[in-house]
Amino acid sequence: MVTPVIMPRQGQSVESCIISEWFVKKGDKVKEGDLLFSYETDKAAFEEEAKASGTMLEIFFKPGDDVPVLTNVCVLGEEGDDYSSFVPGGVSAEHEKKKVEVEVEENAENQLESADINTVEPEIPTSAGELFISPRARSLAEKTGVDIRYAAPTGSNGRIIERDIRDLQQRGIMVTAGAKEAYKNLDQPLSGTGLGGRVTTQDIAHPAAVQEKAPEQILSRISEQLPSKTFEEKPIEMAYQDTKVPNIRKVIARSMHDSLTQMAQLTLNASFDAADIMNLRQQFKKNGEKMGLANITLNDIVLYAVSRVLPMHKAVNAHFLGDTMRYFTNVNLGVAVDTDRGLMVPTLFNANLKTLNEIAIEAKTLAQECQKGTINPDKLKDGTFTVTNLGALGIESFTPVINPPQTAILGVNTIGQKFRERNGNIESYSSMSLSLTFDHRAVDGAPAARFLKDLREALVSFTVLLALR
Repeated sequence: MVTPVIMPRQGQSVESCIISEWFVKKGDKVKEGDLLFSYETDKAAFEEEAKASGTMLEIFFKPGDDVPVLTNVCVLGEEGDDYSSFVPGGVSAEHEKKKVEVEVEENAENQLESADINTVEPEIPTSAGELFISPRARSLAEKTGVDIRYAAPTGSNGRIIERDIRDLQQRGIMVTAGAKEAYKNLDQPLSGTGLGGRVTTQDIAHPAAVQEKAPEQILSRISEQLPSKTFEEKPIEMAYQDTKVPNIRKVIARSMHDSLTQMAQLTLNASFDAADIMNLRQQFKKNGEKMGLANITLNDIVLYAVSRVLPMHKAVNAHFLGDTMRYFTNVNLGVAVDTDRGLMVPTLFNANLKTLNEIAIEAKTLAQECQKGTINPDKLKDGTFTVTNLGALGIESFTPVINPPQTAILGVNTIGQKFRERNGNIESYSSMSLSLTFDHRAVDGAPAARFLKDLREALVSFTVLLALR
């Protein structure tokens, strides 16, 4: 009997998944429970096990293919079984393999372009006269200032699509708005001296200075740093290993790049006396088991305090949507989790309505699901504010990056010893520092500082905060 293997639906918000790796090939004998393939959403990675035993009759998609959920990915059965009725689209497997990549790309473009039918225009060739660009890709290129002449087309029939522009944005040539028109008339690309390597009007006015003088100055500096050759040099074989970048890593890279280039981010740092929360943590450890409490950590305590303070500061519990600010009544708290697959940020929904013990239990459950790769993608969205903790790694201060469209993110740092004067005496105390990054487009410095101030005070007197519940 032929058994189809479908692409699972991981959450209601996921419409397709990308195949990462196949663990079997056509013709292999497969037992129930064997790993067949791994796949990724834009948030998490998963592995699919065989639900039945048999021979791998056909594999319809290859690594890197974006497969719609509930689509037949492969078929198991006995050699000679007819599986034609299970081929996606009802065509032959050989034909499907050749067609699927083009179809996925075109469907993705069509979905994007159908969002605003009035903006759809005929495809136009680039200045080279050979490449074609989709209207969606052209619009993105104009917004980001990239030079489409240097894009590597991956769409059907040599078409430049949106992802090609995003790739070019990360590695390619970007131009400021003021220099855009003049740059179009240049025959050769220029090295930019502007922010992020962007070509400016000054670069266009003095191209020689940009292209020739700067490298000479750099080379001169390098030569001055080189030690004199006093021994016979021997060639050393350089050892390295190339590893393919996972799709999740690409998504993270793109998100971080977009966050830093599209926001006006500023970080405030502050510290507080952590004696109260440290004493409370010790009491939880000592009495938690007999009281039926979870393993409540310092991070759980910070999450609880954040969830109580945020509703009083709506500007940092919000989404910045360009021409609209969306302020939230409740707190959907994102909690950054380090995994082998990359950084994930599951959400504690309505954290301000949960007890400290409930937050501790749920935060650990979400972290475990992320680390195992079993997290539902629906739990990785809709956060209103994020907390990321590097304190366990000894970090004293850092600049966390905001998750758009959120307006702020809190970094939790390590505990260290500081000194202060009290009643004429110098004493040491345990200090924990916090780093708040906020989007200055949506939040001014004073409101951000007031949130950080209130959060510090809540943590200094955490036992009082608990009594308010």
